Amino acid sequence: MTTVTEAEVLRDALGLLKDREQVAERLLASSAKHSFDPDKELDWDAPFEEGKWFWPPELVSLYDTPLWKRMGEEQRILLSQHEAASLASLGIWFELILMQLLVRHIYDKAATSSHVRYALTEIEDECRHSKMFARLIAHGGTPWYPVSRVHQNLGRLFKTISTTPGSFTATLLGEEVLDWMQRLTFPDGRVQSLIRGVTRIHVVEEARHVRYAREELRRQMLTAPRWSQEFTRITSGEFARVFSVAFVNPEVYTNVGLDKQEAAAQVRASGHRREVMQTGAKRLTDFLDDIGVLRGVGRRLWRSSGLLA
Repeated sequence: MTTVTEAEVLRDALGLLKDREQVAERLLASSAKHSFDPDKELDWDAPFEEGKWFWPPELVSLYDTPLWKRMGEEQRILLSQHEAASLASLGIWFELILMQLLVRHIYDKAATSSHVRYALTEIEDECRHSKMFARLIAHGGTPWYPVSRVHQNLGRLFKTISTTPGSFTATLLGEEVLDWMQRLTFPDGRVQSLIRGVTRIHVVEEARHVRYAREELRRQMLTAPRWSQEFTRITSGEFARVFSVAFVNPEVYTNVGLDKQEAAAQVRASGHRREVMQTGAKRLTDFLDDIGVLRGVGRRLWRSSGLLA
């Protein structure tokens, strides 16, 4: 009987990986054709449309709860506006972390490689996205909704100690759940035109970021030391817990005239909300499961985050 060694399994697995430079070159070509300047692409002078939503109602956190059923249409739409601002604020926080993780990733790599040039291109994209989200918040007249001080400090710690596979796992977590929601938003005629334009730009450009992160994470989970792989499983699970809690700032409820504690409790108890979040994360969790991230303690943390069924 022939025994297959671990080295042979790794060699065969690596043979299935796409060439890192070829992937980057294709992404660079796509970036050259399909990149947008939100300041020029979007009509920032047009007023918001009366009676239109700022986020699809089914994706608003309180949808189908007892509290939602007591709210009038005007208050529901106002909540959708504040939740859109909260998600834009979360996006800025996350993209600031991501840009630092990308810089760390390429710090000691050849600057002339396509892999590094694409990372720099992605950082350019994220700078534009952050400015776009900030302008959207200011344009709507809602508050900026920062994450809590605890989560702010956890983000500062994570971006300092994260391993490369941990960085790309966190990248995908921040990008793919929101990407699923935005793919439902930009074609939805019930939603404000400006919001649809913002989400369309973000979806098109984030598709490249997801491809880059997935290819690199698959490579890292095959080649990183075992301690790094296990550290990634644990930190990604903890980051999933932070992400699910920080997803909507509870101050949005206060600012639309609701009791914050009651609203947050109803969101936590909502089967619809749990289904939305798990459906939004499913493509990602299936991928992470396939490459060996969702194991052991990490899997239990993912389950406790509510993102994994």
